[in-house]
Amino acid sequence: MLTDAACRQATCPEGKQRERLSDAGGLYLEVARNGSKRWFVKYRFGGKERRLALGNYPEVPLKAARDGRDEARKTRAAGADPVQARKVQRIKAKASNAITFESVARELQQTKSSAWSEKYAAKWLRGCEKDLFPWIGSMPLSDITPPVLLDAIRRKERMGNLDAAHTLRQFAGQVFRYGIQTGRCTYNPAGDLVGALKPLQVRHMAAILEPAAAGELMRNIDGYSGQPLTRAALVLSALLFQRPGNIRAMEWAEVDLQSALWTIPAAKMKRSMHGKINGRPHLVPLSTHAVIALEDIKPLSGAGQFVFPSLLSGKRCMSENTIRAALRRMGYSNEEMTAHGFRAMARTLIAERLPAIGQDVIEAQLAHGKAGPLGMAYDRAEYMDQRRQMMQIWSEYLDQLRLGAKVFPLKAA
Repeated sequence: MLTDAACRQATCPEGKQRERLSDAGGLYLEVARNGSKRWFVKYRFGGKERRLALGNYPEVPLKAARDGRDEARKTRAAGADPVQARKVQRIKAKASNAITFESVARELQQTKSSAWSEKYAAKWLRGCEKDLFPWIGSMPLSDITPPVLLDAIRRKERMGNLDAAHTLRQFAGQVFRYGIQTGRCTYNPAGDLVGALKPLQVRHMAAILEPAAAGELMRNIDGYSGQPLTRAALVLSALLFQRPGNIRAMEWAEVDLQSALWTIPAAKMKRSMHGKINGRPHLVPLSTHAVIALEDIKPLSGAGQFVFPSLLSGKRCMSENTIRAALRRMGYSNEEMTAHGFRAMARTLIAERLPAIGQDVIEAQLAHGKAGPLGMAYDRAEYMDQRRQMMQIWSEYLDQLRLGAKVFPLKAA
């Protein structure tokens, strides 16, 4: 019979590949020349001698090894082969792990990663890892009921983050739908949580929507005393009303001043991964005002990649906080005006004050997708001639507001 001391002190004699130290009932400790020690139990099944590995010593101590031996003997007495029984257990364990919320969620994320943008895929997985996996990750999908899922999601709700709570419900719903599609469950409890969470108060990005206030904003931008490139970014945000991320990441290689055109690659647009890869670039006509603004700053950043480079490194574009900080510096709070608010300002004032311009032309300039399931498939109009005219009219309108002139609405043609 072995003792713990004998197991600890066991070594392989010099000149031998391994040494076996027997215990009882077929259990023995095999000591290799490199010092490793493994437990085995030998038995007979089907007229042949076989052996079952029980793990390494000291991770598996003597008592645990004897328990494993006794379990193997019970399996053998029941007419089953312990080795085959171990394989079956591993297969069952693997199958059980494959139906847990976490395993299905990770599988879904991997499956969808080619269609999702890299940023969204990372955000999706990060949200699950932080706020869902710790509470329901190890549970099989079929064991997760609406109250169980609600309890996990409400942890975020109790923290006051209603937007994140609703987002988690959407993420969980995607996991359960995928589980149903792949045969891991038959029911989506996330669907029964509609109305169970506190209602989400939709809050639009703050924006200036009145002509007089827009004129004051343009005068404040005109008198901005900060960095010249920041002032130019503010001017072009108003003139072009593109997404703040696209304004910041504008590159000189994308700008054709002679043709008065900015070509934003599809990969930079707010689209699905398919749209980023296969979609057309977004063309932004430049008014004479926009061309002048770009020509004025070309001596400052024209030798580099970005029109608005970071002050810390020319290898990166301007920080997303730069425009926000500039607005704060001019006295606009986050409830009055934001970088994204330039889009709402243009969309509202053009629609209300320049009615001769069609809604489709405005939407095309904003790069908004067409409505309806077949909108983007069949309606690919870009309205370039109309948009070029609109951008010039809009720039002149802003200039008149800046000067304090009284501007009358254009009459529809």
